[in-house]
Amino acid sequence: MGNAIIQVVDLYKNYGAVQAVRGVSFSVEAGEVFGLLGPNGAGKTSTVEILEGLRTPDSGLVRVCGLDPQTSGNEFKQNVGAVLQSTSLPDKLRVKEAIELFAKFYKQRADTNKLLEQFQLKEKQSAYCSHLSGGQKQRLALAMALVNDPQVVFLDEPTAGLDPQVRREIYDIIEHLKRENKTVLLTTHYIEEAERLCDRVAIVDHGKVITTGTPRELKHRAAGTTRIEVRLTRPVIDGILGRLEGVADSREFDGTYVLHSAQPPQTIVALVKQLQLENNELQSLEMFSPSLEDVFIELTGRRLRE
Repeated sequence: MGNAIIQVVDLYKNYGAVQAVRGVSFSVEAGEVFGLLGPNGAGKTSTVEILEGLRTPDSGLVRVCGLDPQTSGNEFKQNVGAVLQSTSLPDKLRVKEAIELFAKFYKQRADTNKLLEQFQLKEKQSAYCSHLSGGQKQRLALAMALVNDPQVVFLDEPTAGLDPQVRREIYDIIEHLKRENKTVLLTTHYIEEAERLCDRVAIVDHGKVITTGTPRELKHRAAGTTRIEVRLTRPVIDGILGRLEGVADSREFDGTYVLHSAQPPQTIVALVKQLQLENNELQSLEMFSPSLEDVFIELTGRRLRE
């Protein structure tokens, strides 16, 4: 596995009759930002929680920094940092107190004052955690994940529920971690997040890794096609849009028809003619360059946020 700092081989995890993780395998190189990209319920969080040592796998091999998260105890904890999907702190705990408290759990400690400055929390260091905004709480969670200067940082949906401006701030922080040569594994269902931040991505669906590669490599699967999304006044006959000139693939999602075309101009002309024949009308038409969303649709037949 080369210089792999995270190894996952044939991982399984069930919750009763629900198979959350079904044979997941991947590796992450030291210094990489690696993304698990998939919809809610795909098995991303279960996989990460096993890597963090928070859940026990049913079977499979997991190693982080060469250590088994289940059996390596304190040695493992000293090497990793984590931001969970939600972080709860006592209401009357102050920001600086929270960071200094977490730092005491570790042998190796980062400079807490520098962390406050890096995460733009210096002015809030005396504020109660309960008085922070959503973005400030997430920056605090990131700062606490780095108090031990870890080799590996796990980020589970780090920007979920945040407004666009705060998400961009979190992106800047993750890019800073990358420049510091930290290994980052993040889960996300945001296409733009994976494309901007990740060196490599594993697309996950229904508990399985369905493909892995760099964002550029994965988007190359859809190279030569344009995504055309149209909404119509009335539904069309099943399959009719897939037979239009230039169309390689056609699917319908909640009233929006998604066409992948190698010849967009010809496809649009053919679409208009077909609608005229059916006495139908075009409500909207948008065109997009290939993205990881298109790869996901091609491989699963559904959209990431269904």
